[in-house]
Amino acid sequence: MQKRSWQLENAQKIADEFPYTFYKPSHQVIAQLEPGNQAKLIFSFDSDDPDAPQAERMWVEITGKSKDGFSGYLDNDPAYIKDLKHRDPLQFEECHIIDTDLDDPVPSITEKYIKRCFVTNKILYEGEPVGYLYREAPDDESDSGWRLSTGLESEEYMDNADNISYVSLGAVLREDDSFVDLLDSDIGVEFGRDESGLLVEIK
Repeated sequence: MQKRSWQLENAQKIADEFPYTFYKPSHQVIAQLEPGNQAKLIFSFDSDDPDAPQAERMWVEITGKSKDGFSGYLDNDPAYIKDLKHRDPLQFEECHIIDTDLDDPVPSITEKYIKRCFVTNKILYEGEPVGYLYREAPDDESDSGWRLSTGLESEEYMDNADNISYVSLGAVLREDDSFVDLLDSDIGVEFGRDESGLLVEIK
């Protein structure tokens, strides 16, 4: 039998590694799934096409549920996977599910930190910790108002727009979440690290 070109991605493993940027449906909403509901899965695959993505995210119609997981059929037409087609039968588990057709009763942490912030590339790409942050009035609805730096960047560095990124708070928290408890603070606050290395409010 020819080996299939695709496999189901363990979404729980991804969510555990990237909790601030990868949404994984809660156990509560997955427990509500019954035959007739839909679940979205990640199908990773091998391809000789250099332009192909590494995976396709597709919906599955659930036809059965047991203590071992779910059964169903593919409810999409794959764009790249050649040995999988619409209505092919599938078996999968809770760990594979990345979305459902139900409203999740548990607030998503990814949604909480989806708004954007300005952050220096020393934090985002060079692994340095957040050492100074403040919150100003947001520029628009997508902006959190947070501005983050190490606190050690030079004025010349900060004046170069190429050194600053505008990304979701979740993307920064993925690199350094030492300041996550401060993010509910009001506009106008300012924090820096004290002599012991703790982030404290600057009066």
